[in-house]
Amino acid sequence: MELILWRHAEAEDGFPDAARKLTEKGLQQARNMAKWLKPRLIKNTRILVSPANRTQQTALALSKNFETTPEVGTSTTADRVLAAANWPYEEGMILIVGHQPTLGNVAASLICPNHTGFSIKKGAIWWFSYKQSADTENTLLRAVISPDIVQA
Repeated sequence: MELILWRHAEAEDGFPDAARKLTEKGLQQARNMAKWLKPRLIKNTRILVSPANRTQQTALALSKNFETTPEVGTSTTADRVLAAANWPYEEGMILIVGHQPTLGNVAASLICPNHTGFSIKKGAIWWFSYKQSADTENTLLRAVISPDIVQA
Protein backbone atom coordinates (compact mmCIF):
# COMPACT_ATOMS: atom_id res chain seq x y z
CA MET A 1 0.00 0.00 0.00
CA GLU A 2 1.10 3.55 -0.77
CA LEU A 3 -0.17 6.39 1.43
CA ILE A 4 0.49 10.03 0.58
CA LEU A 5 -0.36 12.74 3.10
CA TRP A 6 -0.78 16.16 1.47
CA ARG A 7 -1.31 19.16 3.70
CA HIS A 8 -3.40 21.90 2.12
CA ALA A 9 -1.43 24.77 0.65
CA GLU A 10 -1.14 28.25 2.17
CA ALA A 11 -4.55 29.67 3.07
CA GLU A 12 -5.88 33.04 4.14
CA ASP A 13 -6.35 33.75 7.83
CA GLY A 14 -9.76 34.17 9.35
CA PHE A 15 -12.97 32.51 10.28
CA PRO A 16 -15.10 30.59 9.70
CA ASP A 17 -12.28 28.08 9.45
CA ALA A 18 -13.90 25.75 6.90
CA ALA A 19 -14.49 28.64 4.49
CA ARG A 20 -10.85 29.82 4.33
CA LYS A 21 -9.51 29.94 0.76
CA LEU A 22 -6.03 29.47 -0.60
CA THR A 23 -3.92 32.57 -1.11
CA GLU A 24 -2.32 33.24 -4.50
CA LYS A 25 0.85 31.68 -3.12
CA GLY A 26 -1.21 28.69 -1.94
CA LEU A 27 -2.80 28.22 -5.36
CA GLN A 28 0.67 28.17 -6.92
CA GLN A 29 1.93 25.73 -4.26
CA ALA A 30 -0.99 23.41 -5.02
CA ARG A 31 -0.39 23.60 -8.79
CA ASN A 32 3.33 22.91 -8.36
CA MET A 33 2.81 19.93 -6.08
CA ALA A 34 0.06 18.57 -8.34
CA LYS A 35 2.40 18.80 -11.32
CA TRP A 36 5.01 16.82 -9.36
CA LEU A 37 2.49 14.24 -8.11
CA LYS A 38 0.60 13.50 -11.36
CA PRO A 39 3.24 11.35 -13.08
CA ARG A 40 3.94 9.48 -9.83
CA LEU A 41 0.39 8.44 -8.95
CA ILE A 42 -0.82 5.05 -10.04
CA LYS A 43 -4.00 4.59 -12.03
CA ASN A 44 -7.10 4.62 -9.81
CA THR A 45 -5.38 6.33 -6.90
CA ARG A 46 -8.05 6.91 -4.27
CA ILE A 47 -8.07 10.55 -3.14
CA LEU A 48 -9.73 11.47 0.18
CA VAL A 49 -10.19 15.19 0.87
CA SER A 50 -11.36 17.21 3.85
CA PRO A 51 -14.56 19.22 3.29
CA ALA A 52 -12.74 22.49 4.13
CA ASN A 53 -12.53 24.92 1.21
CA ARG A 54 -8.71 25.14 1.28
CA THR A 55 -8.28 21.36 0.98
CA GLN A 56 -10.84 21.20 -1.82
CA GLN A 57 -8.89 23.87 -3.73
CA THR A 58 -5.62 22.03 -3.10
CA ALA A 59 -7.06 18.74 -4.40
CA LEU A 60 -8.64 20.40 -7.45
CA ALA A 61 -5.16 21.42 -8.61
CA LEU A 62 -4.57 17.68 -9.10
CA SER A 63 -7.93 16.16 -10.03
CA LYS A 64 -11.70 16.53 -9.94
CA ASN A 65 -12.02 12.85 -9.05
CA PHE A 66 -11.85 12.69 -5.28
CA GLU A 67 -13.98 11.77 -2.28
CA THR A 68 -14.87 14.47 0.23
CA THR A 69 -15.11 13.09 3.75
CA PRO A 70 -15.12 14.50 7.28
CA GLU A 71 -12.99 11.48 8.25
CA VAL A 72 -9.98 13.54 7.06
CA GLY A 73 -11.43 16.93 8.03
CA THR A 74 -10.44 19.63 10.50
CA SER A 75 -11.75 17.90 13.62
CA THR A 76 -10.62 14.34 12.96
CA THR A 77 -7.96 12.16 14.55
CA ALA A 78 -5.00 10.22 13.21
CA ASP A 79 -6.86 6.95 13.89
CA ARG A 80 -9.88 8.10 11.88
CA VAL A 81 -7.67 9.15 8.96
CA LEU A 82 -5.92 5.77 8.95
CA ALA A 83 -9.28 3.97 9.17
CA ALA A 84 -10.63 5.99 6.23
CA ALA A 85 -7.55 5.01 4.23
CA ASN A 86 -7.89 1.38 5.39
CA TRP A 87 -4.20 1.48 6.38
CA PRO A 88 -2.33 -0.81 5.84
CA TYR A 89 -4.81 -3.14 4.14
CA GLU A 90 -5.93 -1.12 1.11
CA GLU A 91 -4.50 -2.20 -2.21
CA GLY A 92 -2.88 0.42 -4.38
CA MET A 93 -2.43 4.07 -3.48
CA ILE A 94 -4.35 6.49 -1.24
CA LEU A 95 -3.81 10.26 -1.23
CA ILE A 96 -5.14 12.18 1.78
CA VAL A 97 -5.54 15.97 1.48
CA GLY A 98 -5.93 17.28 5.00
CA HIS A 99 -4.75 19.41 7.88
CA GLN A 100 -2.18 19.95 10.58
CA PRO A 101 -1.82 18.76 13.30
CA THR A 102 -3.72 15.63 12.25
CA LEU A 103 -1.49 14.73 9.29
CA GLY A 104 1.60 15.22 11.46
CA ASN A 105 0.05 12.88 14.02
CA VAL A 106 -0.64 10.30 11.30
CA ALA A 107 2.99 10.52 10.14
CA ALA A 108 4.26 10.13 13.72
CA SER A 109 2.04 7.11 14.35
CA LEU A 110 3.48 5.40 11.27
CA ILE A 111 7.12 6.17 12.03
CA CYS A 112 7.41 6.23 15.82
CA PRO A 113 4.19 5.58 17.73
CA ASN A 114 5.48 7.15 20.97
CA HIS A 115 6.01 10.53 19.27
CA THR A 116 3.12 13.00 19.51
CA GLY A 117 3.41 14.42 16.00
CA PHE A 118 5.46 16.06 13.30
CA SER A 119 5.06 19.44 11.69
CA ILE A 120 4.08 19.13 8.04
CA LYS A 121 4.69 22.30 6.04
CA LYS A 122 1.77 23.87 4.15
CA GLY A 123 1.48 22.31 0.71
CA ALA A 124 3.95 19.50 1.47
CA ILE A 125 3.54 15.77 1.00
CA TRP A 126 4.77 12.84 3.08
CA TRP A 127 4.76 9.54 1.16
CA PHE A 128 4.67 6.19 2.96
CA SER A 129 4.81 2.60 1.71
CA TYR A 130 3.76 -0.51 3.56
CA LYS A 131 5.33 -3.82 2.60
CA GLN A 132 4.54 -7.19 4.09
CA SER A 133 6.22 -10.53 3.48
CA ALA A 134 5.85 -13.87 5.20
CA ASP A 135 7.93 -12.84 8.20
CA THR A 136 8.19 -9.03 8.19
CA GLU A 137 6.12 -5.88 8.01
CA ASN A 138 7.75 -2.59 7.05
CA THR A 139 6.47 0.95 6.91
CA LEU A 140 8.80 3.08 4.83
CA LEU A 141 8.93 6.85 4.53
CA ARG A 142 9.63 7.20 0.82
CA ALA A 143 9.61 10.97 0.44
CA VAL A 144 8.99 14.29 2.13
CA ILE A 145 8.53 16.99 -0.49
CA SER A 146 8.02 20.68 0.21
CA PRO A 147 6.21 22.82 -2.36
CA ASP A 148 9.28 25.07 -2.43
CA ILE A 149 11.30 22.22 -3.98
CA VAL A 150 8.91 21.62 -6.87
CA GLN A 151 8.56 25.17 -8.12
CA ALA A 152 7.53 25.34 -11.75
